Amino acid sequence: MTTPPPTADLSADEARKIALRAQGFLGAPPRRAGVRGILRHLGAIQLDTISVLARSHELVPYARLGAVGRKTVENAYWKDTHAFEYWSHAACILPVEEWPHFAFRRRAYRNRPHWNHELPDGTYDQVIKQLRAEGPLTATELGGAKKTSDWWDWSGSKVAVERALMYGEVVCVERRGWKRVYDLAERAIPDALLHEELDDTECLRRLVRLAGRSLGVGTRADIADYHRLKGEQVDAVIADSGLVPVTVEGWGKPAWADPAALETSPRGRHRTTLLSPFDSLIWERARTERIFGFTHRLEAYVPKQKRIHGYFAMPVLAGGRLVGRVDPAREGRTLVAKQVTLDGPKAVPAVAQALAEAATWVDCTDVRVERVDTQADAPDLREPLTLELARILG
Repeated sequence: MTTPPPTADLSADEARKIALRAQGFLGAPPRRAGVRGILRHLGAIQLDTISVLARSHELVPYARLGAVGRKTVENAYWKDTHAFEYWSHAACILPVEEWPHFAFRRRAYRNRPHWNHELPDGTYDQVIKQLRAEGPLTATELGGAKKTSDWWDWSGSKVAVERALMYGEVVCVERRGWKRVYDLAERAIPDALLHEELDDTECLRRLVRLAGRSLGVGTRADIADYHRLKGEQVDAVIADSGLVPVTVEGWGKPAWADPAALETSPRGRHRTTLLSPFDSLIWERARTERIFGFTHRLEAYVPKQKRIHGYFAMPVLAGGRLVGRVDPAREGRTLVAKQVTLDGPKAVPAVAQALAEAATWVDCTDVRVERVDTQADAPDLREPLTLELARILG
């Protein structure tokens, strides 16, 4: 692909602020639009099984809006068919308006020649028949999710309903006790969206446009990663996506920006908060390093003795920078900061503020700091952090 001449030259700092604003962390938070506004703005909110303070899909709106009620979050996603779950960046909650955009992926699944699980004869039709007769059901209610206790040993009904979900005949309409709840697409998706037929090129063009808008500015790899597209799929449509080519200081690669993001300089109040490792601001490691100079990886699946920052280390955003990380836990009504990593003494007030707000949100009345890691030549910051927390919590 030949990239046309750039329409703007951005400094690294300008690109960082554009990205922060696009992701909802710079400027006034969209409180009137609430959680649904955040979902539409981001276009995809990743789901994950890990729950420490809360699950990741709860942490994402919290990081932008503050202490929004957790029941409010769930209702905003699932009530009145506002969203559906599908494979985007990973398993994600998506605005229902994006249903037509994933037709290319549903067709690809239908044409897939090989699967890891065998589908017993008649099981698929039986699952569809049961959903039509009984309404929304979990895999357990459809006949059992697993044959044995092994994680990947799915029952025939689980294989069938997951296949139907990939094909788009069935939709995940909510999570109930972390179990997917399935319903027929013909019931769950509004008719106008269900029958909007887009070819693959138009699906990709729209998703590239939306990814660019949600990122503000990004490289080809950034844009592809947002909805897990292939690089060549991005190449095929980006010229017609509405995004404009730019150069960014220090990036070393061509970049594309949302033209609306270039119209005004990003300004306003920065959010101070803990971030889920699955937050779309930081979910792509190379982009996070390029924009923030911050190396981060989830260590939940790393053997305990090999972890550096902790099981579920959450980066701390403050002043538009990533200033540290916290590995949290809960003991009753105490939020435990098992391990805190700070850039230096200047990060103490921000990390204390982020911890105190998170504690209040999850109904904890106290915060205990167990360990603080700093650079070798830095002073011990555990006591200053503890004192600052005591001051904020009163």
